[in-house]
Amino acid sequence: MTFASHRPRKRFGQHWLIDQHVLDAIVAAAELEPSSRVLEIGPGRGALTERLLQTQAAAVMAVELDRDLLEGLRQRFIDSRFQLIAGDALEVHFPEANTVVANIPYNITGPILERLIGRLDHPVAPPYRRLVLLVQQEVGERIRAVPGSSAFSALSVRMQLLGLCRRVCAVPPRCFQPPPKVHSEVIAIDPFPSDQRLEPAVASDVEKLLRRCFAARRKMLRNTLAGLHPAEELAAVAINAGVGLQQRPQEIAPERWVALARGLNRTTPDPQASDG
Repeated sequence: MTFASHRPRKRFGQHWLIDQHVLDAIVAAAELEPSSRVLEIGPGRGALTERLLQTQAAAVMAVELDRDLLEGLRQRFIDSRFQLIAGDALEVHFPEANTVVANIPYNITGPILERLIGRLDHPVAPPYRRLVLLVQQEVGERIRAVPGSSAFSALSVRMQLLGLCRRVCAVPPRCFQPPPKVHSEVIAIDPFPSDQRLEPAVASDVEKLLRRCFAARRKMLRNTLAGLHPAEELAAVAINAGVGLQQRPQEIAPERWVALARGLNRTTPDPQASDG
């Protein structure tokens, strides 16, 4: 099957990025060097792949699920630096790479992020140098949100403790064919190197704390943390962590969550406490 006869498939979340300025912005954000080995997820018809191969990158390795696109990609890119992997990005073994460029299908954003970055208590090792991801605007806003904003969430804390996150550019529906029903954006994430990550035990404590508190994000911390420790000890831990117990989860910066988790871990738990 040729690209000309292929139609975007809803079940694969296919929307071809056709805006030249956005394609250029993605490549520029990747900052590719002669040592760059690029993992591209979802090459589609190869609009971005072509630009990646025009850089000085050592290799471009593309993972494509739609088998009807594979032959067209093989015919289009006859380059020794190009490798095409057929399969599901959630299941295939990724080749060795240091940079990721991905047009993530919106229905699998969470699982793909976990494959590429990992979890707080189990980050991907070794980390990629940079990830440049095309995501739904709502997800991008949550990833890079600042404390106190309506978009700030447990995802914001997790991602910002795993790497530096920034927006590259907005991508309105008209930039795609066919246009999706939602707005998108390109984000760049630079995962922290291993020596800048949280210790596994602390990461696990932070994760438990986030689940507990953001499950009741409208409540003050004095309510969601009640019962973990005696009230006076809890107040002292909060003060030392730079956190107010009258605050709500979305008001607390990522580093404050780490300080709070460390403080709670150093304090003797109330024997009557429940994890809720």
